[in-house]
Amino acid sequence: MVYSEPRSQRELPKYAEEYQPPIWKSYLYQLQQEAPRPKRIICPREVENRPKYYGREFHGIISREQADELLGGVEGAYILRESQRQPGCYTLALRFGNQTLNYRLFHDGKHFVGEKRFESIHDLVTDGLITLYIETKAAEYISKMTTNPIYEHIGYATLLREKVSRKLSKSKNEPRKTNVTHEEHTAVDKISSLVRRAALTHNDNHFNYEKTHNFKVHTFRGPHWCEYCANFMWGLIAQGVRCSDCGLNVHKQCSKHVPNDCQPDLKRIKKVYCCDLTTLVKAHNTQRPMVVDICIREIEARGLKSEGLYRVSGFTEHIEDVKMAFDRDGEKADISANVYPDINIITGALKLYFRDLPIPVITYDTYSKFIDAAKISNADERLEAVHEVLMLLPPAHYETLRYLMIHLKKVTMNEKDNFMNAENLGIVFGPTLMRPPEDSTLTTLHDMRYQKLIVQILIENEDVLF
Repeated sequence: MVYSEPRSQRELPKYAEEYQPPIWKSYLYQLQQEAPRPKRIICPREVENRPKYYGREFHGIISREQADELLGGVEGAYILRESQRQPGCYTLALRFGNQTLNYRLFHDGKHFVGEKRFESIHDLVTDGLITLYIETKAAEYISKMTTNPIYEHIGYATLLREKVSRKLSKSKNEPRKTNVTHEEHTAVDKISSLVRRAALTHNDNHFNYEKTHNFKVHTFRGPHWCEYCANFMWGLIAQGVRCSDCGLNVHKQCSKHVPNDCQPDLKRIKKVYCCDLTTLVKAHNTQRPMVVDICIREIEARGLKSEGLYRVSGFTEHIEDVKMAFDRDGEKADISANVYPDINIITGALKLYFRDLPIPVITYDTYSKFIDAAKISNADERLEAVHEVLMLLPPAHYETLRYLMIHLKKVTMNEKDNFMNAENLGIVFGPTLMRPPEDSTLTTLHDMRYQKLIVQILIENEDVLF
């Protein structure tokens, strides 16, 4: 089974002629079609105390032997019963593979026997039969699915995506002479996250920071194929996982083999504040978060001599307005003096951005190492230790910290006007840029002087450390 329609059914535009769709493997899809269908065995009598969320497939308190007899050896037949040994506990008895399988059944608003939760018993049994059939028939095949993935062999898709991107970006800047044809839309829409990743990876302007995929269990409507191994994702619900940042769809077992090469899609990034730093810069294809660049540019243009810069707070409501402007308008947010004449509002918005990061600029992984470095008494050894820990930061975090320290150094060069030296800025930015992994007030209070010292060292030695 192929990803797109046969070429005879639609003509690709000229700039997409190089694109050859990947071949999706149909074996597991065929097995799902062959899987036994559920057959509900109805109880002929009205059962007292039947739970309201079960139907007439519930047969009350009966033994395993009685359940086996009721199923009659019919493949896919099932009943529900209440346990004789444990009243109040319920069991799904299902016929598969010439034997009766018994599963402890639960209900918390949805039905489940394992991780998956279903709206109906029928769906649960259908999904179970598919899974049992495929995992029985294709156990060896499934175990080898990840050994020859298509994921690393998609260079053929690159040229298409680059040409489509150029054509679309050009159309934004130039008047259109003709309407975009249906075929052009089809070609663009057919580009999967797999193809998109290949194009961005080969883009010369792309900042190639490493980023892990943000996989979450997903239910796919209609047939879907894994974009890592090219095999069908079987089952009714929760057939695989999807990266919530770039949209990559893979089997759960395949997700463990996918490289850390997530290329976030701007359509999936709902906001700027509170977004993971690396995710944001990769989505915008920038070296640093655009909030940092835009705010620092505005501060340096009109605020370096402002007394108490970064120490003096702006109005909270106005700072929240700036935050909403970035979340809503992105890089087009207007934070000029015409809109926000008080520079302390802009410094407040920048500090808020750093505080709202789910992973601080100085990451949780490196926090304790920085604190240990700050405790070294010998100045030269301390500086060397700080430099070594800096090298452990993720590239996007390192670049953001470097740029910020260059800016703060400029702030200190105007100390005679703004009264802000490296120590004062360390007090302000210490708890803003670094937080202990455990949410402990006692740890935070104990580490405050070391947090301040780290930022002070970074500012004073930015030309040496970065």
